[in-house]
Amino acid sequence: MSINSESEIAANLQIGPTDRGMVRIYVEGEGVDLPLDFDPEEAEEIAEELLAAAEAAREMRTDSGKGGKSPKKPRR
Repeated sequence: MSINSESEIAANLQIGPTDRGMVRIYVEGEGVDLPLDFDPEEAEEIAEELLAAAEAAREMRTDSGKGGKSPKKPRR
């Protein structure tokens, strides 16, 4: 499955700090129980990538029908 493939799969997403000073992204769905732990610096990088993707998606919505600019790639 790629980033552009649609899916009917539903999942819950929780994000928060752990008692060990990590940031946890926790994904829970049917047959899936996936805790992902990141150090604070990695979590900040992920947050920056999410913001860049949101900005690119917003631009795609604005540009649709206007000749279509190519989307910006997420910053790393």
